[in-house]
Amino acid sequence: MKVGFIGLGMMGRNAALNIRRAGFAMVVHDIRDEATAVLVAKGAETGLHAADVLDRCDVVVTMVFGPKEIGQVVRGPHGFLSTNCQGKYWIDLTTSSPKLMRELAAEFTEKGGHPVDAPVTGSVDAAIRGDMPMFVGGEDADIAVVRPVIEAMGEVRRVGKHGNGYVAKLVNNQLWKIHAAAIGEAMVTAKLAGLEPDVWWEVMKGGAADSFVLQHDVPSIFAGHYDPSFPIALCLKDLGLIEELLAETGTRSELTRATHDRFKEAGARYGMGAGEMTVCKLIEDDAGVALRVAGDWVAPWDVAPPKG
Repeated sequence: MKVGFIGLGMMGRNAALNIRRAGFAMVVHDIRDEATAVLVAKGAETGLHAADVLDRCDVVVTMVFGPKEIGQVVRGPHGFLSTNCQGKYWIDLTTSSPKLMRELAAEFTEKGGHPVDAPVTGSVDAAIRGDMPMFVGGEDADIAVVRPVIEAMGEVRRVGKHGNGYVAKLVNNQLWKIHAAAIGEAMVTAKLAGLEPDVWWEVMKGGAADSFVLQHDVPSIFAGHYDPSFPIALCLKDLGLIEELLAETGTRSELTRATHDRFKEAGARYGMGAGEMTVCKLIEDDAGVALRVAGDWVAPWDVAPPKG
């Protein structure tokens, strides 16, 4: 199979590199021409636009910012639907609206295509290593065809029909953001009460308070960079989509709304490019304490990629 990849941001670029390392011929495209350079250096070709990539490939993977951008990839003047979709496979990794993506999938299917949703979780280090958990929805036969491409990027976690991957991703991020906001309050409380951050972190791990966020993201607070590989702008985009899903389902959402407000405050104070864990820096700064811990904290974007 020849594989296309559209959307070469920090996560997408690393996911695409792992597909290339797996030996697939590739055509890549990004709205920023310079973003394709690292893939071209590895032997990939460049595509002019989404339709051009689809025309030249058997499978196309997309990983763009959000609903507006993926809508343009599919429905735009040079989108997938402007060309022949017959027999083509589309794997979407974008965090997006389940309602919108089910509509786009139906339109792609009507033109003879095969859509699969596979939004990812983890962080940029998982994208670099190629072990991202991926929430995969779609027809069994379609997933069987594209499984080698998905497994080049990460781990298949089957969630049922197409669209369920987007639901899984949003509720995953709902818990992630709530955990992130709560960690700031817990860490500062512990510090003010006499428990040092490094001791607090060690004794929390493996207990009832443990989570991926505690294990993976607290070192970014210790290091003081707060992980800009996932900026506040993306957090707010995701939280907006989560709020839409909560409204559609009629679910009570006091915790989520409070978390959304906290991230909005972090964005207003530190800027939309600030790291996701600046939601904790708010509490830290307002309390007048520092949560720095000396150590060799490897940033997520500095982990070693697979060989090849």
